[in-house]
This record gives sequence, C-alpha cells and structure tokens, in this order.
Amino acid sequence: MKPLSIKEINEIVQGELVGNTTELIIGPEQLDRASNSHISFVGSTKYISLWNTSKASVAIVNENLTIEPGENRALIKVKNADLAMAKLLEAFNPPPPQFDHDIHPTAVVDSSAKLGDDCKVGAGCYVGKNVILGDGVILYPNVTIMDDTQIGQHTIIWSGTVIRERTEIGSYCIFHTNVSIGADGFGYRPSDDGRGLVKIPQIGNVIIGNAVEIGANSCVDRGKFSATIIGDGCKIDNLVQIGHNSIMGRSCIMAGHSGLAGSVTLGDGVIIGGSASIKDHTTIHSGATVGAGSGVVGDIAAGKTVLGYPACDSRDMLRQWVALRKLAKK
Repeated sequence: MKPLSIKEINEIVQGELVGNTTELIIGPEQLDRASNSHISFVGSTKYISLWNTSKASVAIVNENLTIEPGENRALIKVKNADLAMAKLLEAFNPPPPQFDHDIHPTAVVDSSAKLGDDCKVGAGCYVGKNVILGDGVILYPNVTIMDDTQIGQHTIIWSGTVIRERTEIGSYCIFHTNVSIGADGFGYRPSDDGRGLVKIPQIGNVIIGNAVEIGANSCVDRGKFSATIIGDGCKIDNLVQIGHNSIMGRSCIMAGHSGLAGSVTLGDGVIIGGSASIKDHTTIHSGATVGAGSGVVGDIAAGKTVLGYPACDSRDMLRQWVALRKLAKK
C-alpha cells in the first residue's frame, strides 16, 4: 500500500478535516507507539492526553470530543471513530497469501466433488465425496472438507480447519485457523451395569448461515439429531465451544473462551462475554447480554443484561459486589 495524504484519507472516511499536515501516512498505529508517518484514533476523552504526547500526525476522532490538532497535525472528525478506522484499516490491509495454482497438485479432490468458478484449493487439502463448493471459495493449505458438505460462494477457510460430513455452510463466511465444525457432540450415559459410560451416537449435522465468522480453535459440534444451527451474521471469537443442537439467531456475538452447552437457544443479537458459560437447555432471548465470566443457569429475558455466577440482573450483581466489599472492610 502506497502512503496516503491527509486528503486521500479523508476521502475514505468522509469526515470533517481540522488542521493540516504535510506528512504522508504509511498506516495506522496506537497513539503511544505512532511515529509522524502514522495515523491513530481517539474514541473517548481518556485518550485526549495521549494525543497531546503522541507523535502521530493525524487522528480520527469522535466529533463530540474537544481536541486541538496542533502544529503540522490534523484531525478528522467523524460520528464514530471505530467505524471510520475500520474503513481505513481496510484501505491499508495487505493482500492475502497468493495461490500459484487454483488447485494445488498435492490437494486431494474427490472426482464427485463439484467446485464453482474461481475456487482456490491449497496444498495438502482434502475435499471429499459429493462436496459442493460455491464460486470463489478459498481453502488455504491443509483444510479438510468431509463428504456431502456444501459451502456457499466466497467463503474463506484458513489452514487446519476440519469440516465434517454433511455440514451446510452459507456464503461469505470466514473460518480462521484450526476451526472444528461437526465433531461429535459430548453425549454419554452410565451403562446398565454401572461399570462404564455408553457413548450416545451423534447423527445430526451443522448448519451455518451467511456472513458468519468463526475464530481460531473454536468448535461447533454436530447435533445428536437434527442440527446445530448458527444464524446469519454471527461473529464467534477464538476458543469458543458451541455444543450439540444449540441454535444461535442472527448477528449474535460470542467472545473468547465462552461456551454453550447442548441445546442452548440464543435469539437475535445476543452478546456473550468472554469466558461466560451457558447451561444446557437454556434460552437467552433476543438482545440480551451476558457479562464476561458469568454462568447462566436459567432463561434470560429479551434485552436483559446479566452478570455473575450464577448470573442475575447486572445491577443486582453490582450491588452485591459493593456489599461484599463493605463487609470485607469491617
């Protein structure tokens, strides 16, 4: 990416330019690490002091903040600095790894598989029987796609990912490294003689909607019967566990180390904080938020925010924590 002038950057983010700089910008950087050839951003008042000491020549700032650019420095005022910075990061984003072959000679693609136009299959990949890949699907090296799986157009799957048989995946998804889709759900019962555990067969599959992103080393287990379902637009962080027969609505977010036990149902727009755990057979209704580290053991009403272990209304939990601090001081 070639360096950009302040005017070229403002054309990308469409903000209000305050001040000016002759510096050309080579990329974005944190305020405390930036040089005079970097752009940074200020999204709240607590970062204004960092701007005053930063070497960055340009900052994207929320329009409601009172901040001065300084000599040979500029500000671009926008409604939402985070969203504007996302546009800029896209402009500076380096190109992805390139393929020398559309289908690498070391890839194994079954003769019954159907690949759409412009698919890329990297070294060491395996594409099984009756697999269907839509147009523009990219499989980076060492991806495994098992039999009878269908993947929609322009989905990107990074190295080490394993997608088990009969999985259905939508278009424009991104699966990062070492994702596991469709492994057996965790199902065991004590044997009749009480001397061991009986494995419960898991004969369902996984259905994933469009524009779903799943972070590295996350797992989505197949259903015991029917399907584990992830709705359109869901965003799942690294190291997340989604148990068998769970159902996620549209545009849910799950942060790292969180997990759903079996047969959990999430409505649309549910947010699960990092390291939160959700008990099996519970329902979290649309728009609810589960705070980081919380343990949900019962259903959560729509739009409610819960916190703690066991999780309860966030305001109640905060009052409990304040009371405990007061007791500790006595």
